[in-house]
Amino acid sequence: MEAMKESYDVLVVGAGPGGSSAAAAAAGGGVSVLLVEKDREVGVPVRCAEGVSHAGLEEAVERLRPEWIASEIRGARMVAPDGTVVDAYPDDRGYILHRKLFDADLAVLAAEAGAVLRTRTFVSNLEREKKNWQMITISGPEGEKRIRARIVIGADGVESRVGRWVGLAPPPVPEEMECCVQYTLAGIRLDPGRVELHFGSKVAPGGYAWIFPKSATVANVGLGISGGYNRIRRAGEYLTEFTGRRFPGASVLTQIAGGVPVAAPLKQLTADGVMLVGDAARQANPLTGGGIVNAILAGKIAGSVAADAIREGDFSGNRLAAYTRSWNRGLGKEGRLSYKIKRVVDSLSDDDLNKTARLLLDIPPERLTGFQLFKAALVKHPKLILDAAKIFL
Repeated sequence: MEAMKESYDVLVVGAGPGGSSAAAAAAGGGVSVLLVEKDREVGVPVRCAEGVSHAGLEEAVERLRPEWIASEIRGARMVAPDGTVVDAYPDDRGYILHRKLFDADLAVLAAEAGAVLRTRTFVSNLEREKKNWQMITISGPEGEKRIRARIVIGADGVESRVGRWVGLAPPPVPEEMECCVQYTLAGIRLDPGRVELHFGSKVAPGGYAWIFPKSATVANVGLGISGGYNRIRRAGEYLTEFTGRRFPGASVLTQIAGGVPVAAPLKQLTADGVMLVGDAARQANPLTGGGIVNAILAGKIAGSVAADAIREGDFSGNRLAAYTRSWNRGLGKEGRLSYKIKRVVDSLSDDDLNKTARLLLDIPPERLTGFQLFKAALVKHPKLILDAAKIFL
Protein backbone atom coordinates (compact mmCIF):
# COMPACT_ATOMS: atom_id res chain seq x y z
CA MET A 1 0.00 0.00 0.00
CA GLU A 2 1.36 3.38 -1.02
CA ALA A 3 2.29 5.65 1.90
CA MET A 4 0.10 8.67 2.44
CA LYS A 5 1.52 11.83 0.90
CA GLU A 6 2.00 15.10 2.74
CA SER A 7 -0.38 17.02 0.49
CA TYR A 8 -3.34 16.47 -1.84
CA ASP A 9 -5.39 18.73 -4.02
CA VAL A 10 -8.63 17.54 -2.42
CA LEU A 11 -9.37 15.80 0.89
CA VAL A 12 -12.83 14.22 1.23
CA VAL A 13 -13.96 13.42 4.76
CA GLY A 14 -16.45 10.54 4.85
CA ALA A 15 -16.84 7.66 2.38
CA GLY A 16 -20.62 7.48 2.27
CA PRO A 17 -22.42 7.87 -1.08
CA GLY A 18 -21.84 11.66 -1.16
CA GLY A 19 -18.18 11.52 -0.19
CA SER A 20 -17.28 8.66 -2.55
CA SER A 21 -19.12 10.38 -5.42
CA ALA A 22 -17.30 13.66 -4.73
CA ALA A 23 -13.94 11.84 -4.61
CA ALA A 24 -14.66 10.02 -7.87
CA ALA A 25 -15.69 13.23 -9.65
CA ALA A 26 -12.66 15.17 -8.41
CA ALA A 27 -10.19 12.39 -9.22
CA GLY A 28 -11.84 11.95 -12.61
CA GLY A 29 -11.10 15.63 -13.19
CA GLY A 30 -7.39 14.91 -12.95
CA VAL A 31 -6.56 16.16 -9.43
CA SER A 32 -5.09 14.25 -6.50
CA VAL A 33 -7.68 13.10 -3.95
CA LEU A 34 -7.50 11.54 -0.49
CA LEU A 35 -10.77 9.98 0.75
CA VAL A 36 -10.84 9.14 4.47
CA GLU A 37 -13.43 7.13 6.42
CA LYS A 38 -13.42 6.88 10.22
CA ASP A 39 -15.06 3.43 10.33
CA ARG A 40 -13.13 0.20 9.78
CA GLU A 41 -15.10 -0.68 6.66
CA VAL A 42 -16.94 1.43 4.09
CA GLY A 43 -20.69 0.91 4.37
CA VAL A 44 -20.55 -0.55 7.89
CA PRO A 45 -22.50 -0.04 10.07
CA VAL A 46 -25.54 0.54 7.87
CA ARG A 47 -27.55 3.46 9.23
CA CYS A 48 -30.31 3.65 6.64
CA ALA A 49 -33.73 2.30 5.71
CA GLU A 50 -32.11 1.52 2.31
CA GLY A 51 -35.03 2.64 0.14
CA VAL A 52 -34.53 4.59 -3.08
CA SER A 53 -36.62 5.37 -6.17
CA HIS A 54 -35.79 3.87 -9.54
CA ALA A 55 -35.78 7.27 -11.22
CA GLY A 56 -33.47 8.73 -8.59
CA LEU A 57 -31.00 5.86 -8.67
CA GLU A 58 -30.97 5.84 -12.46
CA GLU A 59 -30.05 9.54 -12.42
CA ALA A 60 -27.39 9.10 -9.74
CA VAL A 61 -25.38 6.14 -11.06
CA GLU A 62 -24.16 5.27 -14.53
CA ARG A 63 -25.00 1.58 -14.29
CA LEU A 64 -27.40 -0.14 -11.92
CA ARG A 65 -25.79 -3.32 -10.56
CA PRO A 66 -28.15 -6.21 -9.72
CA GLU A 67 -26.14 -7.13 -6.61
CA TRP A 68 -27.11 -3.81 -5.02
CA ILE A 69 -30.81 -4.71 -5.02
CA ALA A 70 -32.43 -6.62 -2.18
CA SER A 71 -35.95 -6.19 -3.55
CA GLU A 72 -37.86 -4.24 -6.16
CA ILE A 73 -40.79 -2.15 -4.96
CA ARG A 74 -43.92 -1.28 -6.94
CA GLY A 75 -46.27 0.71 -4.79
CA ALA A 76 -46.82 1.91 -1.26
CA ARG A 77 -49.46 1.29 1.38
CA MET A 78 -50.19 4.18 3.75
CA VAL A 79 -52.03 3.62 7.01
CA ALA A 80 -53.77 6.51 8.78
CA PRO A 81 -54.07 6.76 12.57
CA ASP A 82 -57.57 5.23 12.51
CA GLY A 83 -56.42 2.32 10.36
CA THR A 84 -57.68 3.64 7.02
CA VAL A 85 -55.51 2.07 4.30
CA VAL A 86 -54.57 3.92 1.12
CA ASP A 87 -52.65 2.15 -1.66
CA ALA A 88 -50.67 4.40 -4.00
CA TYR A 89 -47.88 4.56 -6.56
CA PRO A 90 -48.76 1.22 -8.24
CA ASP A 91 -46.64 2.01 -11.30
CA ASP A 92 -43.68 3.63 -9.56
CA ARG A 93 -40.57 1.48 -9.26
CA GLY A 94 -38.25 1.62 -6.32
CA TYR A 95 -35.64 -0.52 -4.62
CA ILE A 96 -34.53 -1.63 -1.20
CA LEU A 97 -30.75 -1.68 -1.40
CA HIS A 98 -27.99 -3.70 0.15
CA ARG A 99 -26.35 -0.52 1.43
CA LYS A 100 -23.16 -2.25 2.53
CA LEU A 101 -22.50 -3.46 -1.02
CA PHE A 102 -23.75 -0.24 -2.58
CA ASP A 103 -21.52 2.03 -0.49
CA ALA A 104 -18.51 -0.23 -0.96
CA ASP A 105 -18.92 -0.20 -4.73
CA LEU A 106 -19.13 3.60 -4.82
CA ALA A 107 -15.87 3.75 -2.86
CA VAL A 108 -14.31 1.30 -5.34
CA LEU A 109 -15.39 3.57 -8.20
CA ALA A 110 -13.65 6.48 -6.44
CA ALA A 111 -10.47 4.42 -6.09
CA GLU A 112 -10.64 3.35 -9.72
CA ALA A 113 -10.93 7.01 -10.71
CA GLY A 114 -7.66 7.66 -8.89
CA ALA A 115 -8.64 8.61 -5.33
CA VAL A 116 -6.59 7.24 -2.42
CA LEU A 117 -8.89 5.67 0.19
CA ARG A 118 -8.02 5.21 3.86
CA THR A 119 -10.37 3.64 6.42
CA ARG A 120 -9.99 3.83 10.22
CA THR A 121 -8.80 7.38 9.63
CA PHE A 122 -10.21 10.17 11.78
CA VAL A 123 -9.97 13.90 11.09
CA SER A 124 -9.43 15.76 14.37
CA ASN A 125 -8.62 19.30 13.27
CA LEU A 126 -8.71 21.67 10.32
CA GLU A 127 -6.87 24.98 10.12
CA ARG A 128 -6.59 27.57 7.40
CA GLU A 129 -2.96 28.00 6.36
CA LYS A 130 -1.33 30.70 4.30
CA LYS A 131 -1.09 30.44 0.52
CA ASN A 132 -4.51 28.81 0.15
CA TRP A 133 -3.78 25.54 1.93
CA GLN A 134 -5.90 23.75 4.54
CA MET A 135 -3.89 21.99 7.26
CA ILE A 136 -5.65 18.83 8.47
CA THR A 137 -4.75 16.63 11.41
CA ILE A 138 -5.68 12.99 10.89
CA SER A 139 -5.08 9.83 12.86
CA GLY A 140 -5.23 6.26 11.65
CA PRO A 141 -3.22 3.07 11.15
CA GLU A 142 -0.20 5.15 10.09
CA GLY A 143 -0.37 7.22 13.27
CA GLU A 144 -1.18 10.90 13.60
CA LYS A 145 -0.26 13.05 10.63
CA ARG A 146 -0.69 16.61 9.49
CA ILE A 147 -1.42 16.86 5.80
CA ARG A 148 -2.28 19.74 3.52
CA ALA A 149 -5.07 20.04 0.98
CA ARG A 150 -6.20 22.83 -1.30
CA ILE A 151 -9.87 21.92 -0.80
CA VAL A 152 -11.60 19.92 1.93
CA ILE A 153 -15.00 18.36 1.15
CA GLY A 154 -16.94 17.55 4.31
CA ALA A 155 -19.19 14.55 3.75
CA ASP A 156 -19.06 13.59 7.41
CA GLY A 157 -22.74 13.39 8.25
CA VAL A 158 -25.31 15.36 10.17
CA GLU A 159 -22.89 16.12 13.02
CA SER A 160 -20.30 17.37 10.54
CA ARG A 161 -17.15 18.50 12.29
CA VAL A 162 -15.91 20.07 9.07
CA GLY A 163 -19.09 22.17 8.82
CA ARG A 164 -18.80 23.34 12.41
CA TRP A 165 -15.09 24.15 12.16
CA VAL A 166 -15.70 26.62 9.33
CA GLY A 167 -19.03 27.94 10.59
CA LEU A 168 -21.18 26.62 7.75
CA ALA A 169 -23.33 24.09 9.60
CA PRO A 170 -24.42 24.83 13.17
CA PRO A 171 -26.05 21.89 14.97
CA PRO A 172 -29.75 21.62 14.00
CA VAL A 173 -32.36 22.30 16.66
CA PRO A 174 -34.13 19.19 18.06
CA GLU A 175 -37.36 19.95 16.17
CA GLU A 176 -35.44 19.79 12.88
CA MET A 177 -33.95 16.39 13.61
CA GLU A 178 -35.74 13.08 13.29
CA CYS A 179 -34.71 10.59 15.98
CA CYS A 180 -34.79 7.29 14.12
CA VAL A 181 -34.63 3.68 15.23
CA GLN A 182 -34.82 0.63 12.99
CA TYR A 183 -34.88 -3.14 13.33
CA THR A 184 -34.18 -5.59 10.54
CA LEU A 185 -36.77 -8.26 11.30
CA ALA A 186 -36.79 -11.88 10.14
CA GLY A 187 -39.39 -14.62 10.33
CA ILE A 188 -42.22 -12.38 9.18
CA ARG A 189 -44.72 -12.48 6.31
CA LEU A 190 -45.36 -9.51 4.03
CA ASP A 191 -45.70 -8.41 0.42
CA PRO A 192 -42.09 -8.07 -0.81
CA GLY A 193 -43.11 -5.64 -3.54
CA ARG A 194 -44.73 -2.92 -1.47
CA VAL A 195 -43.55 -0.60 1.30
CA GLU A 196 -45.80 0.41 4.18
CA LEU A 197 -45.92 3.84 5.83
CA HIS A 198 -47.80 4.32 9.11
CA PHE A 199 -48.81 7.69 10.52
CA GLY A 200 -50.21 9.07 13.76
CA SER A 201 -49.25 10.46 17.14
CA LYS A 202 -49.41 7.03 18.78
CA VAL A 203 -47.14 5.49 16.13
CA ALA A 204 -44.53 8.17 15.39
CA PRO A 205 -45.35 11.74 16.48
CA GLY A 206 -43.85 14.28 14.12
CA GLY A 207 -42.76 11.53 11.73
CA TYR A 208 -43.83 8.12 10.45
CA ALA A 209 -43.08 4.42 10.69
CA TRP A 210 -41.89 2.40 7.72
CA ILE A 211 -41.76 -1.22 6.61
CA PHE A 212 -39.29 -1.74 3.76
CA PRO A 213 -39.23 -5.39 2.66
CA LYS A 214 -35.91 -6.97 1.68
CA SER A 215 -37.68 -10.27 0.91
CA ALA A 216 -40.98 -11.96 1.72
CA THR A 217 -39.70 -12.77 5.23
CA VAL A 218 -37.18 -10.01 6.06
CA ALA A 219 -37.76 -6.25 6.31
CA ASN A 220 -36.29 -3.03 7.62
CA VAL A 221 -38.90 -1.80 10.11
CA GLY A 222 -38.30 1.54 11.72
CA LEU A 223 -39.64 4.94 12.59
CA GLY A 224 -38.58 8.50 13.06
CA ILE A 225 -40.05 11.00 15.48
CA SER A 226 -39.38 14.70 15.86
CA GLY A 227 -36.53 15.42 18.24
CA GLY A 228 -38.88 17.48 20.39
CA TYR A 229 -41.04 14.43 21.09
CA ASN A 230 -38.02 12.22 21.78
CA ARG A 231 -37.43 14.12 25.01
CA ILE A 232 -40.84 12.98 26.23
CA ARG A 233 -40.74 9.38 25.03
CA ARG A 234 -37.90 7.62 23.25
CA ALA A 235 -38.20 6.56 19.61
CA GLY A 236 -37.17 3.03 20.61
CA GLU A 237 -40.22 2.68 22.84
CA TYR A 238 -42.52 3.61 19.96
CA LEU A 239 -40.78 1.10 17.68
CA THR A 240 -40.97 -1.74 20.21
CA GLU A 241 -44.70 -1.08 20.56
CA PHE A 242 -45.24 -0.85 16.80
CA THR A 243 -43.35 -4.02 15.91
CA GLY A 244 -45.05 -5.90 18.74
CA ARG A 245 -48.43 -5.10 17.18
CA ARG A 246 -47.47 -5.54 13.53
CA PHE A 247 -45.02 -8.45 13.76
CA PRO A 248 -45.46 -10.32 17.05
CA GLY A 249 -42.83 -13.01 17.51
CA ALA A 250 -40.43 -11.62 14.86
CA SER A 251 -36.68 -12.07 15.28
CA VAL A 252 -34.44 -9.00 15.34
CA LEU A 253 -31.37 -9.40 13.10
CA THR A 254 -29.99 -5.89 13.57
CA GLN A 255 -30.87 -2.71 15.41
CA ILE A 256 -29.67 0.78 14.49
CA ALA A 257 -30.39 4.30 15.69
CA GLY A 258 -29.40 7.76 14.56
CA GLY A 259 -30.48 11.24 13.64
CA VAL A 260 -31.73 12.45 10.25
CA PRO A 261 -31.75 16.18 9.48
CA VAL A 262 -35.12 17.44 8.27
CA ALA A 263 -34.15 21.09 8.40
CA ALA A 264 -34.27 23.65 5.64
CA PRO A 265 -31.28 23.19 3.29
CA LEU A 266 -28.24 25.28 4.08
CA LYS A 267 -28.13 28.47 2.03
CA GLN A 268 -24.35 28.41 1.72
CA LEU A 269 -22.45 25.18 1.12
CA THR A 270 -18.91 26.54 0.72
CA ALA A 271 -16.26 28.64 2.41
CA ASP A 272 -12.67 29.35 1.41
CA GLY A 273 -11.25 25.94 0.55
CA VAL A 274 -14.19 24.01 2.04
CA MET A 275 -17.37 22.39 0.65
CA LEU A 276 -20.14 20.37 2.32
CA VAL A 277 -22.03 17.41 0.85
CA GLY A 278 -24.90 15.15 1.93
CA ASP A 279 -26.24 15.22 5.48
CA ALA A 280 -23.41 17.59 6.42
CA ALA A 281 -25.06 20.09 4.05
CA ARG A 282 -28.65 19.21 5.15
CA GLN A 283 -29.37 17.82 1.68
CA ALA A 284 -31.72 15.02 2.72
CA ASN A 285 -35.31 15.61 1.67
CA PRO A 286 -36.90 17.34 4.71
CA LEU A 287 -40.25 15.72 4.02
CA THR A 288 -39.17 12.08 3.74
CA GLY A 289 -35.69 12.05 5.27
CA GLY A 290 -34.36 10.28 2.16
CA GLY A 291 -30.88 11.38 1.22
CA ILE A 292 -28.99 8.73 -0.79
CA VAL A 293 -29.63 10.10 -4.28
CA ASN A 294 -29.32 13.73 -3.19
CA ALA A 295 -25.93 13.03 -1.62
CA ILE A 296 -24.61 11.31 -4.75
CA LEU A 297 -25.77 14.08 -7.07
CA ALA A 298 -24.39 16.77 -4.76
CA GLY A 299 -21.09 14.90 -4.50
CA LYS A 300 -20.74 14.77 -8.26
CA ILE A 301 -21.30 18.52 -8.55
CA ALA A 302 -18.96 19.33 -5.67
CA GLY A 303 -16.18 17.08 -6.97
CA SER A 304 -16.38 18.53 -10.47
CA VAL A 305 -16.34 22.11 -9.18
CA ALA A 306 -13.39 21.27 -6.93
CA ALA A 307 -11.39 19.84 -9.84
CA ASP A 308 -12.11 22.91 -11.98
CA ALA A 309 -11.08 25.21 -9.12
CA ILE A 310 -7.80 23.31 -8.64
CA ARG A 311 -6.93 23.64 -12.32
CA GLU A 312 -7.73 27.37 -12.19
CA GLY A 313 -5.79 27.90 -8.97
CA ASP A 314 -8.74 29.58 -7.24
CA PHE A 315 -9.96 27.88 -4.05
CA SER A 316 -11.89 30.81 -2.63
CA GLY A 317 -15.41 30.52 -1.29
CA ASN A 318 -16.57 32.67 -4.20
CA ARG A 319 -15.14 30.24 -6.76
CA LEU A 320 -16.46 27.17 -4.97
CA ALA A 321 -19.89 28.79 -4.66
CA ALA A 322 -20.53 27.57 -8.21
CA TYR A 323 -21.43 24.31 -6.45
CA THR A 324 -23.98 26.09 -4.22
CA ARG A 325 -25.56 27.83 -7.20
CA SER A 326 -25.80 24.62 -9.21
CA TRP A 327 -27.36 22.77 -6.28
CA ASN A 328 -29.83 25.54 -5.50
CA ARG A 329 -31.12 25.64 -9.08
CA GLY A 330 -32.24 22.03 -8.83
CA LEU A 331 -32.60 19.81 -5.80
CA GLY A 332 -31.85 22.63 -3.39
CA LYS A 333 -34.94 24.47 -4.64
CA GLU A 334 -37.01 21.32 -4.22
CA GLY A 335 -35.62 20.86 -0.73
CA ARG A 336 -36.73 24.32 0.34
CA LEU A 337 -40.24 23.67 -0.95
CA SER A 338 -40.32 20.24 0.71
CA TYR A 339 -39.40 21.92 3.98
CA LYS A 340 -42.40 24.26 3.68
CA ILE A 341 -44.69 21.32 2.96
CA LYS A 342 -43.20 19.37 5.86
CA ARG A 343 -44.02 22.15 8.31
CA VAL A 344 -47.66 22.05 7.25
CA VAL A 345 -47.85 18.25 7.32
CA ASP A 346 -46.27 18.20 10.79
CA SER A 347 -49.05 20.47 12.03
CA LEU A 348 -51.79 18.02 10.97
CA SER A 349 -53.65 16.32 13.80
CA ASP A 350 -54.57 12.64 13.74
CA ASP A 351 -58.09 13.71 12.76
CA ASP A 352 -56.67 15.72 9.83
CA LEU A 353 -54.66 12.69 8.70
CA ASN A 354 -57.73 10.46 8.90
CA LYS A 355 -59.78 12.91 6.83
CA THR A 356 -56.97 13.14 4.27
CA ALA A 357 -56.85 9.36 3.97
CA ARG A 358 -60.60 9.16 3.40
CA LEU A 359 -60.36 11.81 0.68
CA LEU A 360 -57.70 9.75 -1.04
CA LEU A 361 -59.90 6.65 -1.05
CA ASP A 362 -62.05 8.35 -3.70
CA ILE A 363 -59.09 8.42 -6.11
CA PRO A 364 -58.29 5.20 -8.04
CA PRO A 365 -54.90 3.77 -6.94
CA GLU A 366 -53.48 4.06 -10.46
CA ARG A 367 -54.10 7.83 -10.33
CA LEU A 368 -52.84 8.29 -6.78
CA THR A 369 -49.59 10.15 -7.40
CA GLY A 370 -47.39 12.15 -5.06
CA PHE A 371 -49.12 15.34 -6.14
CA GLN A 372 -52.57 13.95 -5.34
CA LEU A 373 -51.36 12.91 -1.90
CA PHE A 374 -50.07 16.34 -1.01
CA LYS A 375 -52.98 18.10 -2.68
CA ALA A 376 -55.29 16.33 -0.26
CA ALA A 377 -53.07 17.04 2.75
CA LEU A 378 -52.61 20.71 1.85
CA VAL A 379 -56.22 21.47 1.05
CA LYS A 380 -56.16 24.54 3.33
CA HIS A 381 -52.96 25.85 1.73
CA PRO A 382 -53.69 26.56 -1.96
CA LYS A 383 -50.38 28.41 -2.51
CA LEU A 384 -48.43 25.38 -1.37
CA ILE A 385 -50.52 23.15 -3.65
CA LEU A 386 -49.45 25.28 -6.61
CA ASP A 387 -45.82 25.10 -5.45
CA ALA A 388 -46.04 21.34 -4.99
CA ALA A 389 -47.28 21.03 -8.57
CA LYS A 390 -43.90 22.38 -9.73
CA ILE A 391 -42.23 19.32 -8.20
CA PHE A 392 -44.70 16.58 -8.93
CA LEU A 393 -46.15 17.61 -12.31
